[in-house]
Amino acid sequence: MSIETLGRLVRRLRREKGLSQQALAQRLGMSRATISGLENNSVHEVGIRKIEALLNLLGHSLTAEPLRGRPTLDEVVKEGFHGDR
Repeated sequence: MSIETLGRLVRRLRREKGLSQQALAQRLGMSRATISGLENNSVHEVGIRKIEALLNLLGHSLTAEPLRGRPTLDEVVKEGFHGDR
């Protein structure tokens, strides 16, 4: 997941919970600017512990997934050109 995608997710989850950026920041002991920067893809750096705490408070967890590279020719042929089977 990219930081941009993470920011959009955080914004959506925060709004679903009816929280302002300031309220969320206060609950986490962060600045509102950090939350805003994350949501707007303008934050320069956010620690993994902050991201984990933020996601946990919003009812999600931080997980690691193996990277999926580009499909092989065999996979493309098997799945069809557009992923149709």
